[in-house]
Amino acid sequence: MAKRRVSMADEINFPNKTKQFLDLVGVTNSSQVPLDNSIEHYLLVSQIQVSEYQPRRYFSNSAMESLVTSIREHGILQPLLVRPLESGNYELIAGERRYRAAQILGIREVPVLIRSLNDQDAFQVALLENLQREDLNPVEETEAILQLLSIRLECSQKEVISLLHHISNCQKQKTEITDNVVRSQWETVEHIFTVLGRLTPDSFRSHRLPLLNLPQDVLETLRRGEIEYTKARIIAQIKDENQRQKLLAETLQRNLSVRDIKNYIKANQPLKPFQSHTLPNRMKETYQRVKQAKVWEDSKKAKTLEKLLEQIEALLE
Repeated sequence: MAKRRVSMADEINFPNKTKQFLDLVGVTNSSQVPLDNSIEHYLLVSQIQVSEYQPRRYFSNSAMESLVTSIREHGILQPLLVRPLESGNYELIAGERRYRAAQILGIREVPVLIRSLNDQDAFQVALLENLQREDLNPVEETEAILQLLSIRLECSQKEVISLLHHISNCQKQKTEITDNVVRSQWETVEHIFTVLGRLTPDSFRSHRLPLLNLPQDVLETLRRGEIEYTKARIIAQIKDENQRQKLLAETLQRNLSVRDIKNYIKANQPLKPFQSHTLPNRMKETYQRVKQAKVWEDSKKAKTLEKLLEQIEALLE
């Protein structure tokens, strides 16, 4: 297995960020194989296998084509992160898009950084690396962050959400966190968001978590990156499942704008049923308002009132 010098771009862009992730996971200073930022290994693509627990599920076709073009012209500038397996092969932790591009281009060897990690640490690093993607959509981002918080805090995702709401309430009420366990958990949460550098805990709670409550059809479409969040949020307001799916399909097929979607919903809204039981109350309220305002003292309004009264009298005949 040959060793070659990494490029300047490799040293600055990838290993330093990977080291940050490993620091967060807590394995950088362990007795495991050290991370070497000065050299990279080259492995046969056939020696690398994708983990069945890889957090990434969807890949943008346009982004993939762009990466293939870039690698064809410049090669793979950032090494893949892998871990050794008992079989003698290696499991991919980070860099699946580069791995797939290498397969498409028929590249025999790829640059790698080898790190001995257990299952949980490997999954955390994969999540962290996944969160650095430029094409990450809001649903993938939300789910990845929630998974990471759950692992780091050693609790369920429901408990993570409960913690975020609890801290938010404390902050709004300006009350101090007295529970040492909760305080420690919150420090971990803040540290994770600092490393990620994408959102704050509060913006994640208020703007990202509600995404997970979208109707399943809209959520899956958004997760695949086929629709923008602004459009998905409007379509999700339609309660009728058939009508919602019809609009969703039409939006994807015709690339409807936000205005088009709003106009469609407005045009297809069912008419509200006429509620006759409210008329007596409205009549009483209107009579009192007319009496108090003394509308007849204004000559123009008096003429309008007279015409309206004639219409009412005609209804009574």
